[in-house]
Amino acid sequence: MHKITIAIDGHSSCGKSTMAKQLAKDLGYVYVDTGAMYRTVTLYAMRKGYLDAENNVNTFLLQNDMQSIGISFHIGKESGRPEAYLNGERVEDEIRGIEVSKRVSLIAALPFVRKALVEMQRKMGEAGGVVMDGRDIGTTVFPNAELKVFVTASAEVRAQRRFDELRAKGDSVNYDDILANVKERDYIDSHRDVSPLRKADDALLLDNSNMTIPEQKEWLKKQVVRILNK
Repeated sequence: MHKITIAIDGHSSCGKSTMAKQLAKDLGYVYVDTGAMYRTVTLYAMRKGYLDAENNVNTFLLQNDMQSIGISFHIGKESGRPEAYLNGERVEDEIRGIEVSKRVSLIAALPFVRKALVEMQRKMGEAGGVVMDGRDIGTTVFPNAELKVFVTASAEVRAQRRFDELRAKGDSVNYDDILANVKERDYIDSHRDVSPLRKADDALLLDNSNMTIPEQKEWLKKQVVRILNK
């Protein structure tokens, strides 16, 4: 059966990764979490001191290091899902923390970071049979993807989901701080000069503010079947 490329874009904390992972698993496709890639670069910059507490980025040193930042995904023994690794070290939990979340949009807005990761993402999905989620998959990485979906939800709903997720992990977080972070990331993502977050003209809009995960899964399944039957 012909394998297609599926691009899922949208705002932060709207459940893109969860639905993309499940869809890839159901289809037997490769799943690529591009957001995790930007988070991993952000973590690297923080560890090296290239991104300080005042959010100043040493772009010269980070750009020089881009070729030595190895990002890979391996299926977790417990989760059964792809988990992010930085130069061979599992960093899946660390990149999901609030400190990385506060800074990832700053790193993702850097042209040389986007260029390097877009090239990597295209190589990962050039053979088709891939589900990729992020901010610019349908507009920049794979503008010719057979199925494009743009996912959104209200900022309040997304902040609550993120709050619940972090609390479940045992993190001490504040809802108002998370809501402020969600709104700030929306602004930065949609106003950056390179590959800003926007809905591709031919993308399907999915507002999942009031949808359950099973409802989202069923909606996605219908869209995939429709494309495959064309």
